[in-house]
Amino acid sequence: MFTGPQATGPGFPVAERRIATLEGWHRSFCMRSIHHRGTVERPGLVLALDRAEGAACTGVAFRVAPGAEAAALAGLRERELVSSAYLEMTLPVATGTGFVDAVTYVIDPDHAQYCRLNREAQARIIARAAGGRGTNRDYLWATTAHLAELGIADPDLDWLASRVRDLS
Repeated sequence: MFTGPQATGPGFPVAERRIATLEGWHRSFCMRSIHHRGTVERPGLVLALDRAEGAACTGVAFRVAPGAEAAALAGLRERELVSSAYLEMTLPVATGTGFVDAVTYVIDPDHAQYCRLNREAQARIIARAAGGRGTNRDYLWATTAHLAELGIADPDLDWLASRVRDLS
């Protein structure tokens, strides 16, 4: 399981976690949120893995505890595939000890919630949006803090966090 954009725990028993890099994808605020971090009238943005030539996303790969694989996969599918904005793919991720195949959820660029906005437009939306799980800016700040704790650099998110602070 690869959780590039997700800042919270995986929601299943973990046997091992490794920092991992997924080539050809980047962490991006490319998914409109109309429930959790925005509303229908004022959508927010949430992170997703978006395909991009030459890109790489570093995150965390989790190995599910033995015996919990089926329940973990069922739970992930229930959570991640609820709106069909994500596609489930098994992709190779590079870890410190080699490559492993990871079940990964990536954005469907043909889905209505997909968007590609420049960073300034993203910052303006994130600074003002809020939904059922709180403000969009808190989601951004929690993600950047979590990445910093893990020692994972993401200059685009750092810029967004700073710009959103300026706008808030």
